[in-house]
Amino acid sequence: MGPIPLNWDRREPLALINLKKKNEETGEEELASRLDHCKAKATRHIFLIRHSQYNLDGRADKDRTLTPLGREQAELTGQRLASLGLKFDQIIHSSMTRATETTEIISKHLPGVKKISTDLLREGAPIEPDPPVSHWKPEAVQYYEDGARIEAAFRNFIHRADAKQEEDSYEIFVCHANVIRYIVCRALQFPPEGWLRMSLNNGSITHLVIRPNGRVALRTLGDTGFMPPDKITRT
Repeated sequence: MGPIPLNWDRREPLALINLKKKNEETGEEELASRLDHCKAKATRHIFLIRHSQYNLDGRADKDRTLTPLGREQAELTGQRLASLGLKFDQIIHSSMTRATETTEIISKHLPGVKKISTDLLREGAPIEPDPPVSHWKPEAVQYYEDGARIEAAFRNFIHRADAKQEEDSYEIFVCHANVIRYIVCRALQFPPEGWLRMSLNNGSITHLVIRPNGRVALRTLGDTGFMPPDKITRT
């Protein structure tokens, strides 16, 4: 049997059945019911938010707090998300200061939506970019350390809905430019080495849709059309 289409998230029902019953004979009816049992029913909407502008002079992470403009950007992003009129399920955010502060401001506009902090979404060097750039050359060990973690974030959070999920979900992830760009490449099954070819503004919204059959669509990438031009930054 050839490769199973759309099994990028390892949740294609046919693949799950094969793993469970590789060597056992199984009747058509039983197979159909087991396939049904593994099938996703709901669509997941993933909103990836880049943190707002922050103080680049801070030596430690705790000193890299949002600038006054950054706080303003987060208010605008929060207003924009609230205006979509969606029932958001949760906000998962990087544990770095700039992402945590952005989340706090955004969440004021989305009362009652639970917040979860994770180290998996912290900024880092996901994979060596192709083509390389002269202005950014992390040590090879940084790719080795960060890459596995950022890939783990992708595998952990970006996949089709669980078979038990009955209704479509709307989830917000507040994190960092490198993480978002890498996730977009992986979700679309594009070569991940191309991540640095994309550019993301502070406070921008990237919207991925994951259908029950595993198909992924990118609805928006790095949208800041809701911000006045003089409020837009990319630091």
